[in-house]
Amino acid sequence: MGEWNSKSWREKPILQQPTYKNQEALKDVEKSLSKFPPLVFAEEVRSLKKQLAAVTNGEGFLLQGGDCAESFSEFNADNIRDFFKVFLQMSVVLTYAGGKPVVKVGRIAGQFAKPRSSDFETSDGVELPSYRGDIINSIEFTSEAREPNPERMIMAYNQAAATQNLLRAFARGGFADLTKVHRWNLDFTKKSNAFTKYQEITTKIEESLRFMDACGINANTAPNLAQTVLYTSHEALLLNYEEALTRLDSTTNKWYDCSAHMLWIGDRTRGLEQAHVEFLRGVENPVGIKAGPTTTVDDLLKLIDAVNPENEAGKLNIIVRMGAEKVKENFPSLLRAVKKEGKNILWSCDPMHGNTIKAANDYKTREFDNVVKEVKNFFDIHKAEGTIAGGIHLEMTGKDVTECVGGGQEISEEDLGSRYHTHCDPRLNASQALELSFLIADNLKEANK
Repeated sequence: MGEWNSKSWREKPILQQPTYKNQEALKDVEKSLSKFPPLVFAEEVRSLKKQLAAVTNGEGFLLQGGDCAESFSEFNADNIRDFFKVFLQMSVVLTYAGGKPVVKVGRIAGQFAKPRSSDFETSDGVELPSYRGDIINSIEFTSEAREPNPERMIMAYNQAAATQNLLRAFARGGFADLTKVHRWNLDFTKKSNAFTKYQEITTKIEESLRFMDACGINANTAPNLAQTVLYTSHEALLLNYEEALTRLDSTTNKWYDCSAHMLWIGDRTRGLEQAHVEFLRGVENPVGIKAGPTTTVDDLLKLIDAVNPENEAGKLNIIVRMGAEKVKENFPSLLRAVKKEGKNILWSCDPMHGNTIKAANDYKTREFDNVVKEVKNFFDIHKAEGTIAGGIHLEMTGKDVTECVGGGQEISEEDLGSRYHTHCDPRLNASQALELSFLIADNLKEANK
Protein backbone atom coordinates (compact mmCIF):
# COMPACT_ATOMS: atom_id res chain seq x y z
CA MET A 1 0.00 0.00 0.00
CA GLY A 2 3.02 2.26 -0.09
CA GLU A 3 5.17 3.81 2.57
CA TRP A 4 3.27 5.14 5.59
CA ASN A 5 3.74 8.33 7.53
CA SER A 6 1.45 10.26 9.83
CA LYS A 7 0.37 12.52 6.96
CA SER A 8 0.00 9.95 4.17
CA TRP A 9 -3.76 9.79 4.77
CA ARG A 10 -4.01 13.29 3.30
CA GLU A 11 -3.23 11.87 -0.16
CA LYS A 12 -6.18 9.48 -0.03
CA PRO A 13 -9.91 9.96 -0.70
CA ILE A 14 -11.73 10.74 2.54
CA LEU A 15 -15.36 10.53 3.68
CA GLN A 16 -17.35 11.92 6.60
CA GLN A 17 -15.18 15.01 7.09
CA PRO A 18 -16.19 18.62 7.78
CA THR A 19 -15.29 21.45 5.44
CA TYR A 20 -13.50 24.15 7.39
CA LYS A 21 -13.81 27.59 5.81
CA ASN A 22 -10.77 29.01 7.61
CA GLN A 23 -7.87 26.73 6.67
CA GLU A 24 -5.33 28.89 8.48
CA ALA A 25 -7.26 28.54 11.73
CA LEU A 26 -7.35 24.78 11.18
CA LYS A 27 -3.57 24.65 10.72
CA ASP A 28 -3.05 26.72 13.88
CA VAL A 29 -5.19 24.30 15.90
CA GLU A 30 -3.38 21.27 14.49
CA LYS A 31 -0.04 22.86 15.35
CA SER A 32 -1.18 23.61 18.91
CA LEU A 33 -2.52 20.09 19.45
CA SER A 34 0.70 18.56 18.17
CA LYS A 35 2.53 20.23 21.07
CA PHE A 36 0.03 19.22 23.77
CA PRO A 37 0.85 16.31 26.12
CA PRO A 38 -0.41 12.89 25.00
CA LEU A 39 -3.73 11.75 26.46
CA VAL A 40 -2.52 8.15 26.77
CA PHE A 41 0.93 6.60 26.86
CA ALA A 42 2.59 4.05 24.61
CA GLU A 43 3.20 1.58 27.42
CA GLU A 44 -0.52 1.65 28.31
CA VAL A 45 -1.35 0.89 24.68
CA ARG A 46 1.10 -2.03 24.67
CA SER A 47 -0.50 -3.36 27.86
CA LEU A 48 -3.95 -3.25 26.29
CA LYS A 49 -2.69 -5.03 23.18
CA LYS A 50 -1.30 -7.87 25.32
CA GLN A 51 -4.62 -8.24 27.09
CA LEU A 52 -6.54 -8.23 23.81
CA ALA A 53 -4.17 -10.91 22.50
CA ALA A 54 -5.24 -13.05 25.47
CA VAL A 55 -8.90 -12.37 24.65
CA THR A 56 -8.26 -13.39 21.03
CA ASN A 57 -6.99 -16.73 22.35
CA GLY A 58 -10.05 -17.25 24.55
CA GLU A 59 -8.35 -16.18 27.79
CA GLY A 60 -10.59 -13.19 28.55
CA PHE A 61 -13.51 -11.11 27.33
CA LEU A 62 -13.68 -7.57 25.96
CA LEU A 63 -16.30 -5.23 27.43
CA GLN A 64 -16.38 -2.07 25.31
CA GLY A 65 -19.05 0.57 25.69
CA GLY A 66 -20.05 4.12 26.44
CA ASP A 67 -21.67 7.17 24.96
CA CYS A 68 -22.90 7.35 21.41
CA ALA A 69 -21.35 10.82 21.25
CA GLU A 70 -19.85 12.69 24.18
CA SER A 71 -21.06 16.27 24.50
CA PHE A 72 -19.61 19.43 25.97
CA SER A 73 -22.89 20.38 27.64
CA GLU A 74 -23.32 17.14 29.63
CA PHE A 75 -19.71 16.94 30.78
CA ASN A 76 -19.57 16.60 34.56
CA ALA A 77 -18.06 14.36 37.22
CA ASP A 78 -21.36 12.71 38.16
CA ASN A 79 -21.97 11.43 34.63
CA ILE A 80 -18.46 9.99 34.44
CA ARG A 81 -18.82 8.43 37.89
CA ASP A 82 -22.17 6.80 37.04
CA PHE A 83 -20.79 5.40 33.79
CA PHE A 84 -17.80 4.02 35.67
CA LYS A 85 -20.10 2.42 38.26
CA VAL A 86 -22.25 0.52 35.77
CA PHE A 87 -19.16 -0.54 33.82
CA LEU A 88 -17.72 -2.02 37.00
CA GLN A 89 -21.00 -3.80 37.71
CA MET A 90 -21.10 -5.30 34.23
CA SER A 91 -17.48 -6.36 34.53
CA VAL A 92 -18.17 -8.15 37.82
CA VAL A 93 -21.11 -10.02 36.30
CA LEU A 94 -19.09 -11.12 33.24
CA THR A 95 -15.99 -12.07 35.26
CA TYR A 96 -18.04 -14.08 37.72
CA ALA A 97 -19.85 -15.94 34.95
CA GLY A 98 -16.95 -16.49 32.57
CA GLY A 99 -14.24 -17.12 35.14
CA LYS A 100 -11.86 -15.09 32.98
CA PRO A 101 -10.50 -11.53 33.08
CA VAL A 102 -12.67 -8.83 31.53
CA VAL A 103 -10.79 -6.15 29.59
CA LYS A 104 -12.63 -2.87 30.11
CA VAL A 105 -12.53 -0.34 27.25
CA GLY A 106 -14.78 2.72 27.41
CA ARG A 107 -16.18 4.72 24.52
CA ILE A 108 -15.11 7.79 26.44
CA ALA A 109 -12.57 10.63 26.61
CA GLY A 110 -12.63 11.14 22.85
CA GLN A 111 -15.91 9.91 21.33
CA PHE A 112 -16.86 13.36 20.03
CA ALA A 113 -17.24 12.86 16.25
CA LYS A 114 -20.08 11.00 14.53
CA PRO A 115 -20.56 9.85 10.91
CA ARG A 116 -23.83 10.94 9.34
CA SER A 117 -25.94 9.47 6.56
CA SER A 118 -26.37 12.91 4.96
CA ASP A 119 -24.27 16.08 4.82
CA PHE A 120 -27.37 18.19 5.49
CA GLU A 121 -30.42 18.23 7.75
CA THR A 122 -33.74 19.94 7.02
CA SER A 123 -36.13 21.36 9.60
CA ASP A 124 -39.24 23.45 8.78
CA GLY A 125 -37.95 23.93 5.25
CA VAL A 126 -34.50 25.14 6.40
CA GLU A 127 -31.45 23.14 5.30
CA LEU A 128 -28.24 23.27 7.35
CA PRO A 129 -25.08 21.15 7.63
CA SER A 130 -25.58 18.01 9.70
CA TYR A 131 -24.46 17.86 13.30
CA ARG A 132 -21.23 15.84 13.29
CA GLY A 133 -20.40 15.81 16.98
CA ASP A 134 -19.24 18.48 19.40
CA ILE A 135 -15.64 18.28 18.21
CA ILE A 136 -16.83 19.68 14.86
CA ASN A 137 -20.00 21.73 15.30
CA SER A 138 -22.90 22.26 17.69
CA ILE A 139 -26.25 20.46 17.85
CA GLU A 140 -28.29 23.71 17.89
CA PHE A 141 -30.09 24.17 14.57
CA THR A 142 -28.66 27.53 13.50
CA SER A 143 -26.27 28.48 10.73
CA GLU A 144 -23.66 29.70 13.20
CA ALA A 145 -23.86 26.59 15.39
CA ARG A 146 -23.59 24.19 12.45
CA GLU A 147 -20.51 25.86 10.98
CA PRO A 148 -17.48 23.56 11.56
CA ASN A 149 -15.10 25.26 13.97
CA PRO A 150 -11.54 23.92 14.40
CA GLU A 151 -11.27 25.49 17.88
CA ARG A 152 -13.69 22.82 19.07
CA MET A 153 -10.83 20.31 18.78
CA ILE A 154 -9.06 22.17 21.59
CA MET A 155 -12.22 21.99 23.69
CA ALA A 156 -12.50 18.25 22.98
CA TYR A 157 -8.88 17.69 23.98
CA ASN A 158 -9.36 19.55 27.27
CA GLN A 159 -12.50 17.58 28.11
CA ALA A 160 -10.80 14.31 27.18
CA ALA A 161 -7.82 15.16 29.40
CA ALA A 162 -10.06 15.95 32.39
CA THR A 163 -12.07 12.76 31.79
CA GLN A 164 -8.91 10.65 31.60
CA ASN A 165 -7.70 12.19 34.85
CA LEU A 166 -10.94 11.37 36.67
CA LEU A 167 -11.12 7.83 35.26
CA ARG A 168 -7.58 7.11 36.44
CA ALA A 169 -8.47 8.47 39.89
CA PHE A 170 -11.58 6.26 40.08
CA ALA A 171 -9.69 3.20 38.82
CA ARG A 172 -6.65 3.48 41.07
CA GLY A 173 -7.79 5.60 44.02
CA GLY A 174 -9.93 3.05 45.85
CA PHE A 175 -13.28 3.53 44.10
CA ALA A 176 -12.86 0.19 42.29
CA ASP A 177 -12.05 -1.72 45.50
CA LEU A 178 -13.88 -5.07 45.33
CA THR A 179 -14.64 -4.86 49.04
CA LYS A 180 -16.89 -1.92 48.12
CA VAL A 181 -18.73 -3.79 45.40
CA HIS A 182 -22.14 -2.97 46.94
CA ARG A 183 -21.40 0.76 46.75
CA TRP A 184 -21.37 0.78 42.95
CA ASN A 185 -25.16 0.60 42.88
CA LEU A 186 -27.20 3.23 41.06
CA ASP A 187 -30.42 4.04 42.90
CA PHE A 188 -32.76 3.88 39.91
CA THR A 189 -31.65 0.31 39.05
CA LYS A 190 -32.78 -1.10 42.39
CA LYS A 191 -36.27 -1.93 41.12
CA SER A 192 -35.00 -4.16 38.32
CA ASN A 193 -34.56 -7.94 38.34
CA ALA A 194 -30.98 -7.40 37.22
CA PHE A 195 -30.26 -5.52 40.45
CA THR A 196 -31.52 -8.43 42.55
CA LYS A 197 -29.31 -10.86 40.62
CA TYR A 198 -26.38 -8.48 40.97
CA GLN A 199 -26.88 -8.33 44.74
CA GLU A 200 -26.70 -12.12 44.88
CA ILE A 201 -23.35 -12.12 43.08
CA THR A 202 -21.88 -9.35 45.19
CA THR A 203 -22.88 -11.12 48.39
CA LYS A 204 -20.98 -14.21 47.23
CA ILE A 205 -17.97 -12.08 46.27
CA GLU A 206 -17.90 -10.40 49.68
CA GLU A 207 -18.07 -13.78 51.42
CA SER A 208 -15.11 -14.96 49.34
CA LEU A 209 -13.17 -11.78 50.11
CA ARG A 210 -13.72 -12.24 53.85
CA PHE A 211 -12.35 -15.76 53.59
CA MET A 212 -9.35 -14.56 51.59
CA ASP A 213 -8.72 -11.79 54.12
CA ALA A 214 -8.69 -14.35 56.90
CA CYS A 215 -6.01 -16.18 54.89
CA GLY A 216 -3.97 -12.97 54.64
CA ILE A 217 -4.95 -12.03 51.09
CA ASN A 218 -6.38 -8.52 50.93
CA ALA A 219 -5.85 -5.15 49.25
CA ASN A 220 -2.60 -4.68 51.14
CA THR A 221 -1.08 -7.94 49.96
CA ALA A 222 -2.84 -8.08 46.57
CA PRO A 223 -3.30 -4.49 45.29
CA ASN A 224 -5.29 -5.68 42.25
CA LEU A 225 -8.24 -6.26 44.57
CA ALA A 226 -8.48 -2.50 45.16
CA GLN A 227 -7.88 -1.11 41.69
CA THR A 228 -8.58 -1.71 38.04
CA VAL A 229 -7.76 -0.34 34.59
CA LEU A 230 -10.26 1.28 32.26
CA TYR A 231 -8.85 1.89 28.80
CA THR A 232 -10.32 4.47 26.43
CA SER A 233 -11.41 4.28 22.80
CA HIS A 234 -13.26 6.18 20.12
CA GLU A 235 -13.94 6.14 16.41
CA ALA A 236 -10.96 7.74 14.68
CA LEU A 237 -13.12 9.86 12.42
CA LEU A 238 -11.67 13.38 12.47
CA LEU A 239 -8.18 12.63 11.20
CA ASN A 240 -6.87 16.17 11.69
CA TYR A 241 -7.29 15.60 15.43
CA GLU A 242 -5.87 12.07 15.32
CA GLU A 243 -2.76 13.06 13.37
CA ALA A 244 -2.05 15.97 15.72
CA LEU A 245 -2.04 13.61 18.72
CA THR A 246 0.09 10.91 17.08
CA ARG A 247 3.55 10.57 18.58
CA LEU A 248 6.77 8.69 17.82
CA ASP A 249 7.57 6.56 20.88
CA SER A 250 11.17 7.12 21.90
CA THR A 251 11.62 3.61 23.35
CA THR A 252 10.43 1.66 20.29
CA ASN A 253 10.67 4.20 17.47
CA LYS A 254 7.08 3.34 16.52
CA TRP A 255 4.04 5.57 16.04
CA TYR A 256 1.17 5.67 18.54
CA ASP A 257 -2.08 7.63 18.30
CA CYS A 258 -2.09 9.07 21.80
CA SER A 259 -5.68 10.32 21.69
CA ALA A 260 -6.90 6.95 23.03
CA HIS A 261 -5.70 3.44 23.76
CA MET A 262 -7.84 1.87 21.04
CA LEU A 263 -9.33 3.36 17.87
CA TRP A 264 -11.81 1.98 15.40
CA ILE A 265 -12.87 2.51 11.78
CA GLY A 266 -16.60 2.83 11.15
CA ASP A 267 -18.66 0.91 8.61
CA ARG A 268 -18.95 4.07 6.47
CA THR A 269 -15.20 4.79 6.33
CA ARG A 270 -13.59 1.35 5.91
CA GLY A 271 -12.72 1.75 2.20
CA LEU A 272 -9.42 -0.02 1.57
CA GLU A 273 -7.94 2.82 -0.49
CA GLN A 274 -9.37 5.58 1.68
CA ALA A 275 -7.88 7.85 4.31
CA HIS A 276 -9.10 6.20 7.52
CA VAL A 277 -7.65 2.80 6.69
CA GLU A 278 -4.46 4.48 5.52
CA PHE A 279 -4.03 6.35 8.79
CA LEU A 280 -4.80 3.53 11.19
CA ARG A 281 -2.71 0.93 9.39
CA GLY A 282 0.40 2.82 10.51
CA VAL A 283 -0.15 3.23 14.25
CA GLU A 284 0.62 0.65 16.92
CA ASN A 285 -2.70 0.97 18.76
CA PRO A 286 -5.20 -1.87 18.73
CA VAL A 287 -7.65 -1.12 15.92
CA GLY A 288 -11.29 -2.05 15.50
CA ILE A 289 -13.06 -2.33 12.15
CA LYS A 290 -16.85 -2.28 12.03
CA ALA A 291 -18.26 -5.01 9.77
CA GLY A 292 -21.80 -4.30 8.59
CA PRO A 293 -24.20 -6.26 6.38
CA THR A 294 -22.53 -5.01 3.18
CA THR A 295 -19.07 -6.29 4.21
CA THR A 296 -17.86 -8.95 1.77
CA VAL A 297 -15.34 -11.72 2.38
CA ASP A 298 -12.93 -10.16 -0.11
CA ASP A 299 -13.23 -6.71 1.47
CA LEU A 300 -12.68 -8.03 4.98
CA LEU A 301 -9.65 -10.17 4.15
CA LYS A 302 -7.99 -7.26 2.34
CA LEU A 303 -8.70 -4.94 5.27
CA ILE A 304 -7.26 -7.45 7.72
CA ASP A 305 -4.06 -7.72 5.68
CA ALA A 306 -3.81 -3.94 5.33
CA VAL A 307 -4.26 -3.11 9.02
CA ASN A 308 -2.57 -6.18 10.51
CA PRO A 309 -0.06 -7.46 7.94
CA GLU A 310 1.99 -9.27 10.61
CA ASN A 311 -1.10 -11.16 11.85
CA GLU A 312 -0.37 -9.92 15.37
CA ALA A 313 -2.79 -11.14 18.04
CA GLY A 314 -4.34 -8.25 19.95
CA LYS A 315 -3.93 -5.78 17.08
CA LEU A 316 -7.23 -6.19 15.27
CA ASN A 317 -10.80 -6.35 16.54
CA ILE A 318 -13.58 -6.98 14.00
CA ILE A 319 -16.74 -5.44 15.46
CA VAL A 320 -19.78 -7.12 13.88
CA ARG A 321 -22.82 -4.79 13.56
CA MET A 322 -25.35 -6.33 11.22
CA GLY A 323 -28.73 -6.47 12.92
CA ALA A 324 -30.53 -9.26 14.76
CA GLU A 325 -31.55 -11.16 11.62
CA LYS A 326 -28.87 -10.15 9.13
CA VAL A 327 -26.09 -11.39 11.38
CA LYS A 328 -27.37 -14.94 10.80
CA GLU A 329 -27.29 -14.42 7.04
CA ASN A 330 -24.04 -12.52 6.59
CA PHE A 331 -21.68 -13.29 9.45
CA PRO A 332 -20.99 -17.06 9.10
CA SER A 333 -19.31 -16.73 5.68
CA LEU A 334 -17.02 -13.98 6.97
CA LEU A 335 -16.12 -16.00 10.04
CA ARG A 336 -15.35 -19.14 8.04
CA ALA A 337 -13.16 -17.28 5.55
CA VAL A 338 -11.12 -15.55 8.26
CA LYS A 339 -10.76 -18.81 10.19
CA LYS A 340 -9.61 -20.61 7.03
CA GLU A 341 -6.90 -17.99 6.47
CA GLY A 342 -5.62 -18.42 10.03
CA LYS A 343 -6.04 -14.76 10.96
CA ASN A 344 -5.66 -13.70 14.59
CA ILE A 345 -8.87 -11.75 15.07
CA LEU A 346 -10.76 -10.67 18.16
CA TRP A 347 -14.44 -10.89 17.23
CA SER A 348 -16.87 -8.69 19.13
CA CYS A 349 -20.56 -7.96 18.74
CA ASP A 350 -22.08 -4.50 18.34
CA PRO A 351 -25.81 -5.25 18.71
CA MET A 352 -26.77 -1.57 18.63
CA HIS A 353 -26.11 -0.05 15.21
CA GLY A 354 -27.85 -2.68 13.08
CA ASN A 355 -31.03 -2.48 15.16
CA THR A 356 -31.89 1.22 15.02
CA ILE A 357 -35.50 1.98 14.09
CA LYS A 358 -37.74 5.03 14.07
CA ALA A 359 -40.62 4.98 16.56
CA ALA A 360 -44.12 6.20 15.72
CA ASN A 361 -43.31 9.51 17.45
CA ASP A 362 -40.21 9.98 15.21
CA TYR A 363 -37.68 9.19 17.94
CA LYS A 364 -34.80 6.96 16.88
CA THR A 365 -34.76 3.94 19.16
CA ARG A 366 -33.63 0.35 19.53
CA GLU A 367 -35.69 -2.56 20.78
CA PHE A 368 -33.99 -4.31 23.66
CA ASP A 369 -35.25 -7.69 22.44
CA ASN A 370 -33.46 -7.19 19.11
CA VAL A 371 -30.26 -6.21 20.89
CA VAL A 372 -30.48 -9.43 22.92
CA LYS A 373 -31.30 -11.45 19.80
CA GLU A 374 -28.24 -10.23 17.91
CA VAL A 375 -26.00 -11.06 20.88
CA LYS A 376 -27.47 -14.56 21.13
CA ASN A 377 -27.12 -15.15 17.38
CA PHE A 378 -23.51 -13.93 17.52
CA PHE A 379 -22.65 -16.44 20.25
CA ASP A 380 -24.58 -19.24 18.54
CA ILE A 381 -22.69 -18.70 15.28
CA HIS A 382 -19.33 -18.86 17.04
CA LYS A 383 -20.36 -22.03 18.83
CA ALA A 384 -21.39 -23.64 15.55
CA GLU A 385 -18.11 -22.64 13.87
CA GLY A 386 -15.87 -23.58 16.81
CA THR A 387 -14.55 -20.01 17.14
CA ILE A 388 -14.34 -17.52 20.00
CA ALA A 389 -16.92 -14.84 20.73
CA GLY A 390 -14.50 -12.38 22.26
CA GLY A 391 -16.36 -9.22 23.17
CA ILE A 392 -19.31 -6.86 23.24
CA HIS A 393 -19.48 -3.25 22.00
CA LEU A 394 -22.36 -1.14 23.35
CA GLU A 395 -23.73 2.37 23.23
CA MET A 396 -24.78 2.89 26.84
CA THR A 397 -24.86 5.35 29.71
CA GLY A 398 -24.94 5.28 33.49
CA LYS A 399 -27.97 7.57 33.52
CA ASP A 400 -31.69 6.73 33.76
CA VAL A 401 -32.54 7.64 30.18
CA THR A 402 -35.45 6.40 28.08
CA GLU A 403 -33.93 5.91 24.64
CA CYS A 404 -34.19 2.16 23.95
CA VAL A 405 -37.55 0.44 24.33
CA GLY A 406 -38.13 -2.74 26.30
CA GLY A 407 -36.04 -4.41 28.96
CA GLY A 408 -37.02 -5.00 32.57
CA GLN A 409 -38.25 -1.41 32.93
CA GLU A 410 -40.65 -2.04 30.01
CA ILE A 411 -39.90 1.30 28.38
CA SER A 412 -42.46 1.94 25.65
CA GLU A 413 -42.40 4.21 22.61
CA GLU A 414 -44.64 6.58 24.56
CA ASP A 415 -41.97 6.79 27.29
CA LEU A 416 -39.17 7.86 24.94
CA GLY A 417 -39.85 11.59 25.24
CA SER A 418 -39.57 11.66 29.03
CA ARG A 419 -35.77 11.29 29.27
CA TYR A 420 -34.42 11.16 25.73
CA HIS A 421 -31.07 12.93 26.17
CA THR A 422 -28.75 11.50 23.53
CA HIS A 423 -27.07 13.86 21.05
CA CYS A 424 -27.18 11.24 18.33
CA ASP A 425 -28.13 7.55 18.68
CA PRO A 426 -30.21 5.86 21.41
CA ARG A 427 -28.30 4.29 24.30
CA LEU A 428 -29.04 1.55 26.79
CA ASN A 429 -29.55 2.99 30.25
CA ALA A 430 -27.71 1.54 33.24
CA SER A 431 -30.51 -0.86 34.12
CA GLN A 432 -30.74 -2.21 30.57
CA ALA A 433 -26.94 -2.47 30.31
CA LEU A 434 -26.75 -4.48 33.54
CA GLU A 435 -29.62 -6.68 32.39
CA LEU A 436 -27.83 -7.35 29.10
CA SER A 437 -24.63 -8.25 30.95
CA PHE A 438 -26.45 -11.12 32.67
CA LEU A 439 -27.69 -12.39 29.31
CA ILE A 440 -24.14 -12.22 27.93
CA ALA A 441 -22.95 -14.00 31.07
CA ASP A 442 -25.31 -16.88 30.34
CA ASN A 443 -23.75 -17.19 26.88
CA LEU A 444 -20.25 -17.14 28.37
CA LYS A 445 -21.20 -19.96 30.74
CA GLU A 446 -22.56 -21.97 27.83
CA ALA A 447 -19.42 -21.34 25.78
CA ASN A 448 -17.25 -22.59 28.66
CA LYS A 449 -19.01 -25.96 28.87
